[in-house]
Amino acid sequence: MTARSTVATLMEGIAMGESPRWHDGRLWFSDWLAHEVVAVDLEGRSEVIARVDAFPFSIDWIPDGPMLITAGRNLLRLEADGSLATHADLNALTEYGWNEIVADDRGNVYVNGAEFDLMGGEDPTPGCVALLDPGGSARRVGEGLMFPNGMAIAPDDATLIVAESYAKQLTAFDIGDDGGLSEGRVWADLGDGVPDGICMDAEGAVWYADVPNRRCVRVREGGEVLDTVEADRGCFACMLGGLDGRTLFIVAQEWTGTGGIADGERSGQVLMAEAPAPHAGRP
Repeated sequence: MTARSTVATLMEGIAMGESPRWHDGRLWFSDWLAHEVVAVDLEGRSEVIARVDAFPFSIDWIPDGPMLITAGRNLLRLEADGSLATHADLNALTEYGWNEIVADDRGNVYVNGAEFDLMGGEDPTPGCVALLDPGGSARRVGEGLMFPNGMAIAPDDATLIVAESYAKQLTAFDIGDDGGLSEGRVWADLGDGVPDGICMDAEGAVWYADVPNRRCVRVREGGEVLDTVEADRGCFACMLGGLDGRTLFIVAQEWTGTGGIADGERSGQVLMAEAPAPHAGRP
């Protein structure tokens, strides 16, 4: 295992960063508390791309298409003029809001949700993954996930990996020809790891961000820890990107729980660390 201690700060003053994506030469992310989609370049110059009246909300792109945003129980689309339009009404698939999103190279869009009111203090219940296929048909395709969080799709579009935060594991599904999921299995038991946002690299490993343990960890299938990046605050999500795909971007902030989430100073940051292998798969 390699511990990587050289971490640089790209951006500060973020309220609550989530869902980072490397796209068109910049890092894009959701600031949940500021209700903004932000893009920042490698020099630290940032731009607010869209304002989203939702919590939570996450972003991804369909191939050669617009950015999509989970917002409540719906899926929004960023139009060329900067406005937001409803891309798909997914209200019938859940009583709660969607969390993360990832699209594969065929245009299948996967969203997930926890199926309980975390902010309201409800007891956890298993969540789900839903699919919006390229034809516009939507259905639930994965069940029984204990707080599904970050998702990643292997480069061959054959496997979807989901971070189960409350189960402390990464769970994999086979992706069928119709986009459906099957053969759910534990991809990696993370021990005391609590996975949030995730991404994949070209060696088939997964990086996961860990809020309570204040770190990002790289694991191979089976759970062997390959690398760790330590931080001084909770790591919410991570994404490989940069000019050669070997920069690990981390959105991190101080975290004391859901109570008083909007109180205090903006402690959110975008951090950067060198990674041993470049980005692969989606997002």
